Amino acid sequence: MTEFWLISAPGEKTCQQTWDKMMAATTRTNNLSTNHKFNIPDLKVGTLDVLVGLSDELAKLDSFVESVVKKVAQYMADVLEDSRDKVQENLLANGVDLVTYITRFQWDMAKYPIKQSLKNISEIISKQVTQIDNDLKTRASAYNNLKGNLQNLERKNAGSLLTRSLADIVRKEDFVLDSEYLITLLVVVPKTGYPDWQKTYETLAEMVVPRSSNLLFEDNDSGLFSVTLFRKAVDDFKHKARENKFTVRDFQYNEEEMKADKEEMTRLSTDKKKQFGPLVRWLKVNFSEAFIAWIHIKALRVFVESVLRYGLPVNFQAMLLQPNKKTLKKLREVLNDLYKHLDSSAAAIIDSAMDIPGLNLSQQEYYPYVYYKIDCNLLDFKV
Repeated sequence: MTEFWLISAPGEKTCQQTWDKMMAATTRTNNLSTNHKFNIPDLKVGTLDVLVGLSDELAKLDSFVESVVKKVAQYMADVLEDSRDKVQENLLANGVDLVTYITRFQWDMAKYPIKQSLKNISEIISKQVTQIDNDLKTRASAYNNLKGNLQNLERKNAGSLLTRSLADIVRKEDFVLDSEYLITLLVVVPKTGYPDWQKTYETLAEMVVPRSSNLLFEDNDSGLFSVTLFRKAVDDFKHKARENKFTVRDFQYNEEEMKADKEEMTRLSTDKKKQFGPLVRWLKVNFSEAFIAWIHIKALRVFVESVLRYGLPVNFQAMLLQPNKKTLKKLREVLNDLYKHLDSSAAAIIDSAMDIPGLNLSQQEYYPYVYYKIDCNLLDFKV
């Protein structure tokens, strides 16, 4: 499972005892979870008022940073298009996979100096991730515009002969050009209508040049035929062609326009390739930054909540549990039994909730021990 439970409980005589008790309850006989100590350094506590205010601010910051982490991950998947299976190998934190980073978490003293107050550290994270969010919007917008324009041009060059661009199909020699009297039209004819076309095209209007029709291109359903006639017969010809289920394309041969279209497509394609590498690199670096920031917020939240619940001096053990999917409910019960003495009112609520399926206690799950969930499955699709 990619879900982790980050919990804390007060130190008994020592924090090691707290750890040993939890390990005994969850792994010795029943293998409910894989557990790791979660190292939080000696942070500055500050005043009670500040801690209470910070608790709410950190909850909002946690949600915001998680949303940015997911946005960067999802955009990486969008940019990698056909190689979505490669997405996971690009979603790393500090150069290692996410599970390894979380289970071996070490506080980054250089980025988030612990001599600073908790409020300052949370502001550093907030500014950093807001910047990533703003940069992502700018970069994504520029790349999406480029991609959209290229897709529109590609769409024009594909699809049915009734709608697609004909620039890459026709050649100069297919047309009578620069004639005062004659003009070459392009007509889409269903494959089943080829015999009818050959029999009737010369008589659809007066002044059609005999034997002037050539098949220039075919797709699965239709063929593109050229036909030359006098300019003054064009309207009559178009009308009769429509009655016979032949479609005259509105097309004039213009070499400069066609060349400009091709050049635009080449330019967009080259620009997209040029932007792709740096964009993926930016996404990798900033995914890592945002994810690292997110786990530091979880650490801050555990610290603040543990001090508020268990009091001073600071004495608690933070623990990271990776539950086994099949025993989630059992693990909850075991932890509840282990820690219900910490908060009897919470334990009573949980006991009653376990008897009433579907009862949602509140938006925020509350347990007698400090608890935060970390879900590493950050993408909408299964990679």
